[in-house]
Amino acid sequence: MTTGLPLVACFGGTFDPVHNGHLQAAEEVRERADCLEVRLIPCHIPPHRMTPAAPAAARLAMLELALAGSPRLRVDARELQREGPSYTVDTLVSLREELGEGVALGWVLGADAVAGLDSWRDWQRLPELAHLLLLDRPGYTLPKRGAVAELLTPRLTTVMADLHAQPAGKVWCVGQTPLAVSATAVREVLAERRSAAHLLPLRVWAYIKQQQLYGYGSVPGREAESE
Repeated sequence: MTTGLPLVACFGGTFDPVHNGHLQAAEEVRERADCLEVRLIPCHIPPHRMTPAAPAAARLAMLELALAGSPRLRVDARELQREGPSYTVDTLVSLREELGEGVALGWVLGADAVAGLDSWRDWQRLPELAHLLLLDRPGYTLPKRGAVAELLTPRLTTVMADLHAQPAGKVWCVGQTPLAVSATAVREVLAERRSAAHLLPLRVWAYIKQQQLYGYGSVPGREAESE
């Protein structure tokens, strides 16, 4: 066990639906950064992408099913309880107020999101509130110049223990194992009425079939592909 502050990592997203790639990334963040826990935080209204295809209640239910039996992965529904767009800075302020300064806080985001970080609300405040834990994305690297580079580069560390030495302020690359699955690909498979059992936790797959989400099973008189 790493000495220093306990680390709580937070992984935000639409989770539309939650899939095996999300869970693998969360587990690798937990293990590699020696986290006390990883919280998966479904957003209400994403400011930078289309409205989720599934309603908030269904996305929350799928996350809860996916994380059942994983004691160090948990669902945090605070963004679904707020009105309006889900801004990361508001979530981090709320988390910091809850956890205090005796806990290190990490925010997980893909390297592809970093290029557009300067379009986020109060983006310069993010390192003040949390460490940024960056997931690899094929074809994406950290910017070498510009405002985002000026904010992140001085904070880069390759030493995991640095995340436990202070409550916030570092940028650390997780270096997780890529898994070729995305929520977009899952939705496309389901819209074609094909099985997604290999892409999703089985409890989530069963829920999608039961609720006929993402167009799966919604065409009368036509049998879905063998499951």
